[in-house]
Amino acid sequence: MAKKIHLDESKVQKLQELQDLGINPFPYTYPQTHHAKEINEKYAHLEKGEHTKNKVSVAGRVMLKRIMGKASFLHIQDQSGRVQMYLSMDSLGEKQYDVFTKKIDLGDIIGVEGTIFKTKMGEVTIEAKTATILCKSLLILPEKYHGLQDIELKYRQRYLDLMMNPETKEVFLKRSKMISVIRHFFEEKGFVEVETPTLQTIYGGANAKPFITHINTWDMKMYLSVSPELYLKRLLVGGFEKVFTICKNFRNEDVDTTHNPEFTMLEVYQAYVDYNTMMGYLEQVYEKACIAVNGSTKVKHEYNGKQVEIDFKAPWKRLTMVEAVKKYADLDVSKMSEKEIKKVVDKHKLEYQGTFSWGLGVQLLFEEFVEKQLVQPVHIIDHPKETTPLCKVYRNDPRLIERFESFCLGMEISNAYSELNDPFVQRELLECQAKELRAGSEEAHPMDEDFVNAMEYGMPPAGGLGFGIDRMAVILTGVNSIRDVILFPTTKPIVEEKEKSKK
Repeated sequence: MAKKIHLDESKVQKLQELQDLGINPFPYTYPQTHHAKEINEKYAHLEKGEHTKNKVSVAGRVMLKRIMGKASFLHIQDQSGRVQMYLSMDSLGEKQYDVFTKKIDLGDIIGVEGTIFKTKMGEVTIEAKTATILCKSLLILPEKYHGLQDIELKYRQRYLDLMMNPETKEVFLKRSKMISVIRHFFEEKGFVEVETPTLQTIYGGANAKPFITHINTWDMKMYLSVSPELYLKRLLVGGFEKVFTICKNFRNEDVDTTHNPEFTMLEVYQAYVDYNTMMGYLEQVYEKACIAVNGSTKVKHEYNGKQVEIDFKAPWKRLTMVEAVKKYADLDVSKMSEKEIKKVVDKHKLEYQGTFSWGLGVQLLFEEFVEKQLVQPVHIIDHPKETTPLCKVYRNDPRLIERFESFCLGMEISNAYSELNDPFVQRELLECQAKELRAGSEEAHPMDEDFVNAMEYGMPPAGGLGFGIDRMAVILTGVNSIRDVILFPTTKPIVEEKEKSKK
């Protein structure tokens, strides 16, 4: 048979030998009845040396192999963990024992049926009565004692990471549980889960640079979604009162420990409520998810080189953005003019796009001096109106809007508004955004005439909330990077990296 250069020659040879013996190394099915964790827990009570007559059938990857003459031990790993196998010539017969001691390697997937006993060393073990090869692996596993440690390789070849590092799999099982809690929370409150387009003719809903593609049928540009917001609001116009979506968004921006170009988020909209209701929802869903994943409202994290304990028990602290700047930067921006704020911005060489204003300055000072100091969960409420064109003006100060962003561990974890539903104001604000886009702002919204048209039919007052699923997973699982909670994060092709290194 033809061999690829990168395959392990010894493994390929054993594959051929199995086939020559009339053994199919890639069968169709196997009657798996139990998993490793279940067996280890169920039979933990056995005394050393105690045997049972209970038969089990397990399947998994061979991760450890000790051959000792006429008896051998294997460890196989399935989704739940590892369990030990005892193979003997007496139980299997000489022919089958010979196959499994000489033709089976680390990394191969096998099935074993047998009875349970506990060894003299106190390990729950399956005594194999029959053994079946289910898949012959053709590549050597990473070094068996240290697992897969190369960070880039972990992200590029996640299957190896999951195989060699049980803690990685645990992170993604927790993420799955977390998302299940989120869905259940909003469904219990009467929300309907919906889907919105990923491929769009006009992008909007967030200040972000989009990914651009092309549709051949219409010979025109299209964009990958940066946010589902404008479509969800169309549903409020159509008569839905409570909607949510968990979706992929794409933003052609940073790649770092808190950003990935492709990410997952949740957005929620409810008619006849405002941003205060959304604050309650966020606190409750974070609290419930944290308990489901960690068993309590608390989780430990490393931040700025120190171990900190974050507590998500509701309610969370609330600060206006003006209050936060005063508390952490010692600047009372409520009493400062636009000119005075600009002096501080220029002094610290803070960059910005578009025309400077009082509100833009407040936002810049907050980002520079406050964000990284927000360690425990906190809602930063009542932002300057310049920060978004999709939000109602704050009832007590026309310079502000009824928006909150929640922060934890120095990063933003949510965004929410009392949603703007005045079509005249909405058109004016989107036209301003479109003007900025034409002037060169890469993150401004284009004009979406159909969205404004929908607003003109009438959208009820509403509250909206969006938060990143990936960032939530980072926080609740205690990892340090968003790439650790995305199974297949965006990575640069190896070929491109090699070409770059030659320059």
